[in-house]
Amino acid sequence: MSLVLSETDADGIVTLTLNDPDIRNAISDASMIEALIEAVDAAEADPAARVIVLTGAGSAFSSGGNLKTMGKSGGLSDALPARTRLNYKTGIQRLPLMFEALELPVVCAVNGPAIGAGCDLTLMCDIRIAGESAKFAESFVKVGIVPGDGGAWLLPRVVGWSKACEMALTGDMVDATEARAIGLVSQVVPDAELLDAARTIAHRIAANPTHAVRMTKRLLRNAQQQSLADVLEISAAYQALAHTCEDHTEAVSAMLEKRKPRFTGS
Repeated sequence: MSLVLSETDADGIVTLTLNDPDIRNAISDASMIEALIEAVDAAEADPAARVIVLTGAGSAFSSGGNLKTMGKSGGLSDALPARTRLNYKTGIQRLPLMFEALELPVVCAVNGPAIGAGCDLTLMCDIRIAGESAKFAESFVKVGIVPGDGGAWLLPRVVGWSKACEMALTGDMVDATEARAIGLVSQVVPDAELLDAARTIAHRIAANPTHAVRMTKRLLRNAQQQSLADVLEISAAYQALAHTCEDHTEAVSAMLEKRKPRFTGS
């Protein structure tokens, strides 16, 4: 059984589905981490890929850590603290670093509970859409641990300091309606319409010139940590590249001629 299913449509929309519903798509085990990294890397390397849609199989997006294996071989924790630290660095911490470096935009279709590391996985994505049954919890304190996968960095940048502290220090659940109100997700749709809604956004993104989309995403990511002067400098460099792309010329011509553009990714 493949732990991450991958499907690419004719428009370059890559749908990745966490596929271990028996344990609610827990992502802490080495096998799931490797499967997700391989699937994302394959999409990033595919010149035809334009956008990733990430979702989960079954009734949950992801339960986060697999509590049954945490203290066993292949799990994250170990009797030796130094070994546990290494397990995190060579295991689940590879995910936020991968998503941070990813050029393809990622639309997360949250189809049910996203708990602990599962909540943080949604935060690693660029756009989050929730089904009505979706729930979120930064619940590490509930099991006596801390966010070990980058949640302490990710969550405040999405929902703000106060709400991030409330979620992380209480571990309480946030339903889809509240998630929309605090900016954790941008849309809430009926569960049956979730994938269609996510793919609709993905197709709207994919309709734009590929290089411009990728560079715009990189600018937005970099701007979270850089000064205005640094962002302006990089923007000028990216703009110099964008102006040389054939898709830029085609976009301008199509607008002037009042026709649909024909982008080639060049």
